[in-house]
Amino acid sequence: MIKGSCCCGAVRFELSAEPTLMGTCHCSRCRKVGASALVFVRREDLKWIAGQEEVRVFTPEAPYKYKRCFCGRCGSALGEILSDEDSFPLSANALDGEFAVRNSFHEFIAEKPSWYEICDDAKQFEGHPVTT
Repeated sequence: MIKGSCCCGAVRFELSAEPTLMGTCHCSRCRKVGASALVFVRREDLKWIAGQEEVRVFTPEAPYKYKRCFCGRCGSALGEILSDEDSFPLSANALDGEFAVRNSFHEFIAEKPSWYEICDDAKQFEGHPVTT
């Protein structure tokens, strides 16, 4: 069981299984909301402990399409924790416990600031990862 929460503790949840994937997004929007390191989880593995009603949603303007969730009290980034999808990204920083999955890709490196250096061998994509 991996526990997760926001900074103030109002939002708390547990994962019954490890995240399935981890990636880093370098787009300006993810950097601004503090959610660049993302882990992907299955909806069936997420159990709410407290604070689901505290979660707020930021809906972006085009061309962006992904909504971002955050704690309405402290502002902690929570990724897409309210998603209806079978698998969705959570902000890795919202997980309190250890997990085994490691970063496997970097997306939107075209928007990466010059001061940030990528220091791993994970695949890099100019935009969203390309699947074949």
